[in-house]
Amino acid sequence: MVQQDKPLIWVGGSKKDLIALPPDVRKFFGHALDFAQHGERHDAAKPLKGFGGAGVLEIIENNVGGTYRAVYTVKFAEAVFVLHCFQKKSTSGIATPQADMDIIRARLKVAEAWAKELQHGQAHD
Repeated sequence: MVQQDKPLIWVGGSKKDLIALPPDVRKFFGHALDFAQHGERHDAAKPLKGFGGAGVLEIIENNVGGTYRAVYTVKFAEAVFVLHCFQKKSTSGIATPQADMDIIRARLKVAEAWAKELQHGQAHD
């Protein structure tokens, strides 16, 4: 049975944030997100701590300019929702900065509402 690709939906300013990243980082994230759309998980995608399970994942890419992350969710059958793309600037080790975690949590709530709308066949602006 062939699985149908899920659409990719950008939540908040995640697409604008991705476009602002270096070209090779954008390409890498795009490749990893393509895996998610096909129902697979790229080797660089890991569950994001603090979200109870593998429904919210992060892709980490180290580049000459620093460390970059893209966070997305596959919790909803309707689509892959990209929640946040950013350069990690925290000096607190590998932990995701609290401000970025707050953005991810808020956008996850938006994605949940959006998925419900899609489930019920409602258009979203």
